[in-house]
Amino acid sequence: MSYLARLATDAVTAQRIMDALAETLDTEQAAAALVAEKDGRWAVELTFAREPDAAAVRDLVAQAAGKRLADALTFSTVQPRDWVKASLAGLQPVSAGRFVVHGGHDRDTIAPNRIAIEVEAALAFGTGHHATTRGCLIALDALVKRRKKRTRLIPPLKGEGAERSEAGGVNGKAGLTPRPARYARHPPPLGEGLAIVASPRQERILDIGTGSGVLAIAAAMALRSPVLASDIDSTAVKAARENVRHNRAGPLIEVVRASGLAAARIRTRAPYDLVLANILLAPLKQLAAPMARVLRPGARVILSGLLTSQANAALAAYGTHGLALERRIELDGWATLVMVRPARRGLSAP
Repeated sequence: MSYLARLATDAVTAQRIMDALAETLDTEQAAAALVAEKDGRWAVELTFAREPDAAAVRDLVAQAAGKRLADALTFSTVQPRDWVKASLAGLQPVSAGRFVVHGGHDRDTIAPNRIAIEVEAALAFGTGHHATTRGCLIALDALVKRRKKRTRLIPPLKGEGAERSEAGGVNGKAGLTPRPARYARHPPPLGEGLAIVASPRQERILDIGTGSGVLAIAAAMALRSPVLASDIDSTAVKAARENVRHNRAGPLIEVVRASGLAAARIRTRAPYDLVLANILLAPLKQLAAPMARVLRPGARVILSGLLTSQANAALAAYGTHGLALERRIELDGWATLVMVRPARRGLSAP
């Protein structure tokens, strides 16, 4: 027998509640999940191994969303269940640029020319349905399209039914290489099946607060460059590693448990060409100074996890350290910011 606390509300409020719970929940004794409701709302579900202190749980919700919603929280006993599977069962694929984030139940519906990311963990909107994740994916897709030096993919020389062409692609067409037939539903691992013709240097990418690993996987698939993904939460690290393995992205992605940018592994991989940080305003502001020190001149930073009302505070924090706004994306009351460190003469990498 397990215990369930449940509350249905709008997406913005659900995110705020999840953020508050992430700071206090003991992940060994409780699990938090988000479930899409048929009416467009989101349900926050807390599953406990032992009977929780209802008053304490209501206090946490009240601090994040007010007493009215805290009073609407319901408690019940349920049979043991797979809360991750339940949270994904009703979710539809989400498109963001060329990226499509989906669950295993929709695998066969994804067009082969899309960059498909299959997610089997639902932590803090990690399925891509929340506006903060979609904003990051849209920003990433735009950056990839604008790259001057593009990575060119070449299919295996034998047995895959595709021909090389002088145009730089296959079958006489330049651009993205179609998947060989045997990879129509499952992309090959990033390191076999498709060879990489590298640009002068591969980009170095950092994903801070990776959660389910969606952004790290998207960056690795789109840029074919190594990604270091970090998260302070051990449960998120475990989920991200599983999703990386499930998407066969292991050769390019390393997931570590770390807080901020102080970890030795993060420092030794610097400087970075791209940093993704879909977290909260407070830690984003704290990271502004150390992040500026690990960026290569001309590097981009994609910031999210911000309400639109918080965007200017983030802009000010990063502007103080020499980063300029390149693009702002607003979705459903949330903002994603693309910042750039100018490539000036005489500016050396840290």
